[in-house]
Amino acid sequence: MGQDQLKRLLESGIIAVVRRIDEDKVMHVIGALVEGGVTGIEMTMDSPNVLQVIQEAKKKYGDKAVIGAGTVLDAEAAVAAIQAGAEFLFAPTLSQDTIKVAKRYGKIVIPGVFTPTEMLQAQEWGADVVKLFPASVLGPKFIKDVRGPLGHIKMMPTGGIDIDNIADYIQAGAVAAGVGGSLMKKDLIEQGKWDELAALAKAFTTKVAQARA
Repeated sequence: MGQDQLKRLLESGIIAVVRRIDEDKVMHVIGALVEGGVTGIEMTMDSPNVLQVIQEAKKKYGDKAVIGAGTVLDAEAAVAAIQAGAEFLFAPTLSQDTIKVAKRYGKIVIPGVFTPTEMLQAQEWGADVVKLFPASVLGPKFIKDVRGPLGHIKMMPTGGIDIDNIADYIQAGAVAAGVGGSLMKKDLIEQGKWDELAALAKAFTTKVAQARA
């Protein structure tokens, strides 16, 4: 693990949040995201047969993207996800036990935080990146302002990120963004329009590349 895997995860600037997608469609969705250049795939723990999907996705796409687990609420879920092959753990909240498990197994851990105090606490406990959640409430300016005193902490906004505001977050100093509904378009998935989903993913990764330039 270590820095190489983290670098790969953050490379595209997009961590796609894959939540509760039908089992017969989920591998197509992941394939389309990877085709669009997304390097971080987060499978949420409340998805159908998630541990099996993580295993399968890692086998199939592990050379192109970093596959991890999201909505990891406690140490038990963390262990299960890691045993299934998750390379990173995303959590909506800050739990020291979850961070400890990730560190024990040498995996990337990204807990959810909302305040500067939580951000610092997360980093002191060993978080690799902090997930600012819900970012829609905080906005890009929050990242810009907090980076003054806490510039050494890698920040990843999640919640309410879309194609129109992602560049603002990246320019404010976010290392990447967690993207859910605005990328996981229900109609495209329901209708099996994988080329269109891949094109949308490409639009997101291109926005990040331009914002970083």
